[in-house]
Amino acid sequence: MFFEIYLILCAYIMSLFSSLFSVSSSSCKLRREFHLNGLNEGGDVILGGLFEVHYTSVFSEWTFTSEPPQPTCTGFDTQGFRHAMTMVYAVDEINRNPNLLPNTNLGYILYDNCGALVIGFRAALALASGQQEQFMLQENCLGTPPVVGIVGDSYSTFSIATSNVLGLFRLPMVSHFATCSCLSDRQRFPSFFRTIPSDAFQVRAMIQILKHFGWTWVGLLVSDDDYGLHVARSFQSDLTKSSAGCLAYTEILPWGTDPSELKRIVEVMKKSTARVVMVFAHEIHVYQLVEEVVRQNVTGLQWMASEAWTSVDVLQTPDFMPYLGGTLGIAIRRGEIAGFKDFLFRIHPDQHHNNYGNSIFWEDIFQCKFSPPPAGWVEAGGILCTGQEDLHDMESELFDVSNLRPEYNVYKAVYALAYALDEMLHCVPGRGPFSNHSCASLQWLEPWQLVYYLDRVNFSTPFGDRVAFDVNGDALPIYDVMNWLWLPDGTTTTQNVGEVKESPEGEELTLHEDKIFWNFGSKQPPRSICSESCPPGSRMARKKGQPECCFDCIPCSEGKISNETEDFWSSPQHDLCVPKKTEFLSYHEPLGICLTAISLLGACISAVVLAIFIRHRSTPMVRANNSELSFLLLVSLKMCFLCSLLFIGRPRLWTCQLRHAAFGISFVLCVSCILVKTMVVLAVFKASKPGGEASLKWFGAVQQRGTVLVLTSVQAAICIAWLVSASPVPHKNTQYHNDKIVYECVVGSTIGFAVLLGYIGLLALLSFLLAFLARNLPDNFNEAKLITFSMLIFCAVWVAFVPAYISSPGKYADAVEVFAILASSFGLLLALFGPKCYIILLRPERNTKKAIMGRATTK
Repeated sequence: MFFEIYLILCAYIMSLFSSLFSVSSSSCKLRREFHLNGLNEGGDVILGGLFEVHYTSVFSEWTFTSEPPQPTCTGFDTQGFRHAMTMVYAVDEINRNPNLLPNTNLGYILYDNCGALVIGFRAALALASGQQEQFMLQENCLGTPPVVGIVGDSYSTFSIATSNVLGLFRLPMVSHFATCSCLSDRQRFPSFFRTIPSDAFQVRAMIQILKHFGWTWVGLLVSDDDYGLHVARSFQSDLTKSSAGCLAYTEILPWGTDPSELKRIVEVMKKSTARVVMVFAHEIHVYQLVEEVVRQNVTGLQWMASEAWTSVDVLQTPDFMPYLGGTLGIAIRRGEIAGFKDFLFRIHPDQHHNNYGNSIFWEDIFQCKFSPPPAGWVEAGGILCTGQEDLHDMESELFDVSNLRPEYNVYKAVYALAYALDEMLHCVPGRGPFSNHSCASLQWLEPWQLVYYLDRVNFSTPFGDRVAFDVNGDALPIYDVMNWLWLPDGTTTTQNVGEVKESPEGEELTLHEDKIFWNFGSKQPPRSICSESCPPGSRMARKKGQPECCFDCIPCSEGKISNETEDFWSSPQHDLCVPKKTEFLSYHEPLGICLTAISLLGACISAVVLAIFIRHRSTPMVRANNSELSFLLLVSLKMCFLCSLLFIGRPRLWTCQLRHAAFGISFVLCVSCILVKTMVVLAVFKASKPGGEASLKWFGAVQQRGTVLVLTSVQAAICIAWLVSASPVPHKNTQYHNDKIVYECVVGSTIGFAVLLGYIGLLALLSFLLAFLARNLPDNFNEAKLITFSMLIFCAVWVAFVPAYISSPGKYADAVEVFAILASSFGLLLALFGPKCYIILLRPERNTKKAIMGRATTK
């Protein structure tokens, strides 16, 4: 098929070049013309259209020494003709509208593709280049193209072929029926648009219906073309991603009549356990398939129809409905076109300049032939058409405008081109969107300029639907869900039972289940699964070589019942689920109670010591070495004791985030005060030596507060960076025990936790070294000795903490960290303030300046 297209394209291009070199430079003569069936109407701007007015074509033999074969089109397609008439009506309606394209008359050229790719391709080239016998060339080779845009084609394969070529020239095409998801590739098809949703959305909509009814085991039938093959790949991929089910089989319906292949496919359907069959194919394929289904009497299937055949009346016959009744399908959005029915009744063979379409319709509906009739027609009893026949006397599906779906898309496509042209003509010179703020004009129109405006089309139809295209040229996706109803009197109808549309959350499905007709004795939706759910006490085991929906049931192993959830465990009899035990450092267990009590005790002792220091704040013992730092140190120690409470209780997001931040900042504040105290002791000793007075100016009260603030701010910045980049979060850990859930806080970023501890350790080590250097200073009450001892305890506790924390599982890791916090806090509190409180409370005679300076006499 594509090779034939290639040959035709080559012949056409060769003819074009030969014509250019065989005439003068000012004109071109058409050397060869495609003989195409169609109709046209002149205008200021011409739109092209490609429709399937016939669904079969016959070609004569073609050799390279002869003219290209002229096809014979057979099989009048009433729906295809109605699509073409919709475009004619839309153009007439636009020309009557004074608010849309005023002072501009639209015309059209419509061609019949005869259901053949090669004819559709010829027609597209004819629309793009024109079919005038001779035309003059502009000196700069510029001018309005024969048509500014094309509505069509109907089939995805046809649209792919024509868009591959016309897209090179950016000639816009707006299809009403081509749904292949491949056409959304903007790099390959830069000027292709469509008013029908892509198959990618249709596939997702179908999967939503499958999930709604719990159908996990389905068969898939697709047509042997781009439409079907792309759907098959997309459906398999999306079905796997959504875990909605599995495909029992995938079969490709042959293009053309192949009885043996159709028989084999129906045999596969009959033998399969899948009760749901999804068919993405055109009506001709479905018709041939169902004929074989009827021959083999395959009943009990739930059919799901793609938009290509959901609304096809030719399949809803008394012979087919016992098998296809209850079909669920995705249908193109239904619309209404006011005045369209009256327009159809005014059709007449003499209505248009080229009355091909109207004539063949007239012949088909009245079963007559215009003069001259085919040979033997009159002799065989055939009648001649007069043109005076009355359409109101005939019954035809052409006049049924109650269910306009593809026609509504044709209507929107024509209006999209019209609105784009209207917006282009309203461009103000000097304010245009093109180079140098220029505008496009009808006299010098480039096709890509119209593509620019089509990308920005946004209007509403009289029916109330908004029309706009996304970045891929796709329309806003919405489908109706249809159900084939077989009435008791033998008649059939197709009813709307819901809709599926795109929403910010994904595909949104609405179904009215009470309206759905099920073609089964139970009048209920069927079950379509590969394997039944496993009974209690057993689990699924995949069947080798089968999809994941097919499995055997084997007894559960010890302690397991299923893989559905981690929060439950099996009973000893393996017949029901019981909640797993949960474990965390609780306030209600002995360990948690003890740690809570010790933490509160430490906080109370810190508060008592602070009260004592405030009560005796004027005594030398408190005033020595900056009483303000002592008060701040006691407050920070109290915070250290209280922050340990965040490690007890069920982990929550806020406790996980706050516990390490509070712990890190509290300890850095504490150690910073100790470090500054140590530095002050060294500065005072140095100042007592000759010439060392200048060192004290660097350790005034302001400098001491500033140093503590800066050192603490660094830790605060570390905590903020950690919480923002990889915050600690609560986690249910099932790795420690199979039958138990351990609630814990994962640190999020190990690096952040290490930096937090490392900074505390750095300050503590620095305080220890400075205090160690000042331990032998000649003072009766040398605070450096107390700091050295307290830092020694502090460092020892946290050095032991690291390996103990890493090796402790679950709640014991929290207990180890709480113990380290309490031990180091008590070490600092007792080592630094124990001797001072002893002197303040029990040896007040030593709480004098002389005693502290070493000049008091003691007995």
